[in-house]
Amino acid sequence: MSHRIKVIIPIPVDAAGVAARQAQLPEGLLPPDYEVVFEAVKAGAALGDSFHDALLMDVSVVEAALTAEKEGYSAVCIDTMSDSGINALRSCLNIPVVAPGASSFYMAANLGKKFGIVTMWDEWFPLYDKTLTEYRMWDRLACMRSIKTRPDLSELLAGKEEVVFNKLLEESQKAITEDGADTIILGSTTMHQSHAFLAERLPVPVVNPGQVTFKTCQMMLELGLTHSKKAYPAPEKPNFEVYHQIVKGG
Repeated sequence: MSHRIKVIIPIPVDAAGVAARQAQLPEGLLPPDYEVVFEAVKAGAALGDSFHDALLMDVSVVEAALTAEKEGYSAVCIDTMSDSGINALRSCLNIPVVAPGASSFYMAANLGKKFGIVTMWDEWFPLYDKTLTEYRMWDRLACMRSIKTRPDLSELLAGKEEVVFNKLLEESQKAITEDGADTIILGSTTMHQSHAFLAERLPVPVVNPGQVTFKTCQMMLELGLTHSKKAYPAPEKPNFEVYHQIVKGG
């Protein structure tokens, strides 16, 4: 059975930025009859570096995906480790809504006992604080480490490989030897270009959050599973237009 999946990019980026995100889904990762559409939000956050941006990401991601079910999509994937808007979307939609934070944490917990999150800069730590708390995964966390490098959310890591990859490798090695991590999670789907480099050089599994999300989505679709409406009840009086008005106003 064919499926259409909508992937919501939580930052308003241009066509080149969308293409850079699409590159995390290599040919053959999903069955050939799956259609995956990447779409950036219309307006909102710039870097996800603050509570200000976190709120904008929640609203803009929800707005971008509210119509996915009516448009005939089989599922929604949220392209950020902050899992922005996931609870609201699960309340509004019946189709699966899948995100990298939960997908990566649970995968890492299935691969080892303690995982380390290695990311670009400290400003993203609050995003993990939120999801680790919500999913009650703090006892599985060995550490959060960053390379203290401001991210480029349009070009991602392209052209910066020689410097950035080695910094990520160094912090990942410290996470393993100093903090006791037995699994490494890349702290952003925007870091996907570094996955192969790190996986070849580290003695532990390296979780690529975007790809884990897509495969989790595939598994849910093929098993006929979606989120529980008892856990995520639909609103008695939905007011979706408010989301659209806010984003249009942006």
